[in-house]
Amino acid sequence: MDSYSFIVEESDINKRIDVFCSEKVLIKTRSFFQTIIKDGFVLVNKSLINKKYKLKIGDIVNFTIPDLKPLTAIPEKMELDIVYEDDYLIVINKEKGIVVHPAPGNYTGTLVSGVLYYCNSKLSSVNGVIRPGILHRIDKNTSGLLIIAKSDSVHLDLANQLKNHTISREYHGIVYGKYKNKADIINLPIGRSSKDRKKMCITDSNSKNAITHYDTILEGNGFTYVKFFLETGRTHQIRVHSSYIGNPLAGDDVYGPKNVIKDLRGQCLHAKKITFYHPIFKKQVSLNTDLPVYFKNFLKKHFI
Repeated sequence: MDSYSFIVEESDINKRIDVFCSEKVLIKTRSFFQTIIKDGFVLVNKSLINKKYKLKIGDIVNFTIPDLKPLTAIPEKMELDIVYEDDYLIVINKEKGIVVHPAPGNYTGTLVSGVLYYCNSKLSSVNGVIRPGILHRIDKNTSGLLIIAKSDSVHLDLANQLKNHTISREYHGIVYGKYKNKADIINLPIGRSSKDRKKMCITDSNSKNAITHYDTILEGNGFTYVKFFLETGRTHQIRVHSSYIGNPLAGDDVYGPKNVIKDLRGQCLHAKKITFYHPIFKKQVSLNTDLPVYFKNFLKKHFI
């Protein structure tokens, strides 16, 4: 464990404790400190506080960063929406609100745990013990299709298809406003934000190229129903690109407006269709899902 001690100076008066700590230890996020504040690892004047505590001049802040728990994926029984399965791979329609694989703060209840249980732990080992079989990921609050490999050879073949952009991924989403061009290509590099390590942003610094194609399906009252095609697969790519051009996704509580649509419980984005070449059967597989209930309800309210 690493321990730290600071005396609050005038420049930090009225700053929230979680913000203060994350500024002192840049490699840790605010959400990390909110967690350890809740767990009692942060003290102000030798007393426990909550994450909303605002600092006063002369406050003595002491905190300890606990050792990380070893991450592993543990099989757990859960309901899975299986769209396709054979002896070599499985395609799941992930529900909104489910995390794909274990990470700090999400040790259980992940999609990986459910698939491990269902497949009797027979998944590829290419991505290690916390991401067995995981070829690609979608955000916790994005729903839709995910391919999971059961063997290393199939995993490597599919990963090569991803690298060469021969796997087609179509997302459906609802964004604020109307596009200047009803169909276009967004080609802007994405990297980690230097101001908030949880967020991605458009930047030329330590970034990777990111290309998103979009095409308008329907314009509604203050919103546009659109389909996206990913040419690359960067973290939060559609969300970051959409926000940057002035059309953030409805419900996005990170890249959208402050008055977020809470009923959506996250961005209105669904990985609807995926097409790939089956490594064993040597044929193209194309899978499509119905829009989830939360998405249909939003369409009915604003478009139909």
